[in-house]
Amino acid sequence: MFLHELCGTWLNHPFWRTSFLLKSDTQIAKIRDSGIAEAVIDTEKGLDINAPTAPTAPAPVVLEVPAPPPKPAAPKYTPMDAEMAQASNIVAESKKAVVSMFNEARMGKAIEADSVMPLVEEISSSVARNPGALISIARLKTADDYTYMHSVAVCGLMIALARQLDLDEAQIREAGMAGLLHDVGKMAIPLEVLNKPGKLTDEEFTLIKGHPAAGHEMLASGRGVSEISLDVCLHHHEKIDGTGYPHKLAGDQISLFARMGAICDIYDAVTSERPYKKGWDPAEAVHKMATWSKGHFDERIFQAFVKSVGIYPVGSLIRLQSGRLGVVIEQTPSSLLTPRIKVFFSIKSQTRMPPEVVDLSRPSTNDRIVAQEDPVKWGFTDLNTLWGGDKAAV
Repeated sequence: MFLHELCGTWLNHPFWRTSFLLKSDTQIAKIRDSGIAEAVIDTEKGLDINAPTAPTAPAPVVLEVPAPPPKPAAPKYTPMDAEMAQASNIVAESKKAVVSMFNEARMGKAIEADSVMPLVEEISSSVARNPGALISIARLKTADDYTYMHSVAVCGLMIALARQLDLDEAQIREAGMAGLLHDVGKMAIPLEVLNKPGKLTDEEFTLIKGHPAAGHEMLASGRGVSEISLDVCLHHHEKIDGTGYPHKLAGDQISLFARMGAICDIYDAVTSERPYKKGWDPAEAVHKMATWSKGHFDERIFQAFVKSVGIYPVGSLIRLQSGRLGVVIEQTPSSLLTPRIKVFFSIKSQTRMPPEVVDLSRPSTNDRIVAQEDPVKWGFTDLNTLWGGDKAAV
């Protein structure tokens, strides 16, 4: 039979797609074991059982199709610590889905964008509740899963940026889908080049630079892939000054979504651990990207991006006026300069102290941030656990 839809949340079923032809008893068993109570099949696409010939024509059956339920209201803001568990679960399941989808693309199978829309909607809901949770967890990745987790992270960043730019819900979903699919062309690159720990040769770098065009070709031959996703895939390495690739587009020649993609792609890339370099501290990445913005990025969109992640994003190591070091654990709505900090180190005594949460946005708080610090310089290796607890140990 052809499975048209598995009813219920995407997180509850074991497949990365929700619409496909069932070909084995193993797939049926997985559906039964998942706890999914209802499924919709398409009898026109499946193989109907030949029914015995009836002596008389059966009476027509009229099915009343109920109206679809109203769309739920936008999720209310959820504090960071409350969203962490759900965001961690969504990131883990998203990684599995992206690995399956990208591996199928590597084998030459067509991308079916509609099948991963439930994934994009789950990510969008988490970002709406609290963008810092999912985006920060997705930033944590190993060299082996970089390409897949990078796609999940850029999806979340694109959604957060689209909301900051006040795009409508349809455009927000389009932005998320474009982020999820933007690097699929890397599946056309040999793994020994894609995962090489050392410096690339000129020939290998040329191969890497071919991934936007390769991805565009893969997506163009797929099903349900929008023009926005095609454009972001092909042009997320273009720069405002015309020095990017593959077409050296400049200024307004680059679409809004491709300009968004360029910023989100680079931010996640430079803040992630790679085979050949350590990831930058999130606040350091924002600061350095700001110095590039006139040539690399659309400045208006970059300013919106900073508002979406913060001047001191979650995970940033900062020094307070009081002479203490802390890690940013959450943004606050009052100001980009007053996040919530988990203070854990005294510069004066050069010793660790019991972690204490300080909300810089409260009027009663007299402390303030005076600098961003380099975790490598201080030898801190547990910042992820400090800001996210066990949920950040991905």
